[in-house]
This record gives sequence, C-alpha cells and structure tokens, in this order.
Amino acid sequence: MNILDTTHDQFVDAFRRRYGKGSHISTPVYRRVMKTGKTAFHDLASFAGLAGLAGQLEADLVLSMGRLVKRVSDGKAIKFVTRLADDLDIESVVIPMFRRHTLCVSSQVGCRMGCRFCRTGKMGLLRNLTAAEIVGQVYIARHQLGIDIRNVVFMGMGEPLDNLDNVIQAIRVMADQRGMDIARRYITVSSVGLTAGIDRLARLDGTPVNLAVSLNAPNDDIRSRLMPVNRIIPMAVLQASLLRYPLAKKSALFMGYVLVEGINDRREHAKALARYLAPMTVKLNLIAYNPAPGSEWRPPSADVYERFHAWLVAEKVFVRRRGEKGGRIMAACGQLGGKNTSFDG
Repeated sequence: MNILDTTHDQFVDAFRRRYGKGSHISTPVYRRVMKTGKTAFHDLASFAGLAGLAGQLEADLVLSMGRLVKRVSDGKAIKFVTRLADDLDIESVVIPMFRRHTLCVSSQVGCRMGCRFCRTGKMGLLRNLTAAEIVGQVYIARHQLGIDIRNVVFMGMGEPLDNLDNVIQAIRVMADQRGMDIARRYITVSSVGLTAGIDRLARLDGTPVNLAVSLNAPNDDIRSRLMPVNRIIPMAVLQASLLRYPLAKKSALFMGYVLVEGINDRREHAKALARYLAPMTVKLNLIAYNPAPGSEWRPPSADVYERFHAWLVAEKVFVRRRGEKGGRIMAACGQLGGKNTSFDG
C-alpha cells in the first residue's frame, strides 16, 4: 500500500478492502505515518492481539518517495536532493521564515516551459512527479531532516500546472487534518501562467490555495522574450484568468518579478507593470535575478534594484523586497536543477 499518495479517507477505504478492517485500525496507522514518520505498528493499542496484521502491514506499506541522498546549507536555507526509483534526482529547498519553515517543493523532473532565466528550464522535461513523490518531499523534510514544515510552496523544479492531477492530489494529502495537516492557506502554487490550469485550480473543492504567477515583464514583447509561454498565452488572457481566481479572505494574488539589469528595469517598465496589476488584488515580490553558470544576463546592481522598487512604490504597487536566500548553494529562485550542481554535504 502506497500511503503518501492517499488522503485519510482514501487510505481507510483501501485498508478496508485489503485487510477487512475498519477505521479504528487504519486511522491510527495513517496518523502515525503522516504525523510521526514511524512505520512500525506493533505498539499501537488498536493492534492488540493483531500482531500478524501489524507485521503484514509493515511489509506491505510502501513509501514511494525516493531517498534522501544529499543536503547542503548556507547556514539559513537548506537544499536537499531526493533520488527517485528511476535514479532521477529532484531538489527541494527549506527556507527559514518568521516563526515558520517554508518548503519549496518540486513537481516535475525538469520543466518544458523554457523560461530563459531559469536553470531548470534548460533541462527540458524528463517526467512528472507522482503525488507520493511530491508529498514525499514534505515527509523527508519533517521526518528525516527534523524540520517542522508549516508552509509549502510549489516553486521548485517544474511547472505545477503542467502536472495538475498529481499536484491537486498532493495538496489534498498535505492538507488532510488527520495526516500532515498543512492548511491550504499555507500552500502556494506558482505558475508561469497556464490559464487552463489556473481555471481548474480555481474550482478545487474547499478553501482555495494561494496562487503565485511568475510575471517578470511589463509587456508582451519583453515577456515573450523571457518566457516562451507568453507567445501562446499573452498577458491580457492571463489577466482575465487571474481576475476569475477566488481569493481567500484577506488574501491576494502573488506575483513574481525577476529584475534583470538592462531588460525589464526601466521607469516606463515600472509604470506599465503598475497599470497591468491595477485591476487585481496583488502582492508583488521583486526578485533580483539569480545568475546560473554561463548566464547571458546580469543581476541588477543594488542601485538599480532600489530605484525600481521606489518607482513601483510611487505607482502605489504593493511590492515586497525578496532578499536572496540560498544563492550560494544554487538554491535561489531559478537556480534548481542541472548536472553541474555542487554539494559539500
């Protein structure tokens, strides 16, 4: 039985069909695995007199998440590598936040969106992750690294809305209160702007998850240069989809703007960006470009960054500085993936 890709109710149903036992047996099993990471059950009160079943379940239970093979830290962010059953690797990043740790999870091995500033995009798409492989990143961070993960952001390798069935199932598993219990208001899905996926995510049952969009440009010309997806889904079409997205109370859409010196950093760019964002309830994260080896572009100087930030503030944009976290260990925005990753431990 693969437990990491099932909600509590799905696990209870599968347990009943396989072993003929009800929730008084299966619920403690689900809670133990998801909340503590333990996979031995002989000491559970519900298994009193059922040692044979406990042994059988321990033999049958599958955690098909891959195995932790590497980790590296810069003293703040932690990047870890999971090796999957087919020997492909994915990277995940733990980011320390005020009172909480955020886990940046991957949803694919590689990515086919081809964003020119992103190292993962240069890999191409190798395959989608299963729901268990996505949830497994939380399991590893909590139960093998011992980090109390409370926020999850789908901002690692891959485009989450290009693997939406598995991402939705992973969200349901993570949010299940009888298991990992990560509230949906603390889950954020980031996308390049696949509108069909955004519209489908908007119809997700229950409380909506947070939506973040990697915008990075003030107009179609620049965005199409940076992000090939814009040639198919221009900014006006994306905006219409975002205006339909349901927001939780006191929430907002999150937008990412990677500032690249000489590309999207002029005053007219700030004005055009403000006009585009005006109809929406938005929190904009201004991110200095994080160069990868061999990059054709430069990160903005401190003066360029501060000047652009000031222009946005003057245009009454709700903008937040996003300081670099993990850049020294190739764990910052746009730096995950690739064959030349170097690890020290």
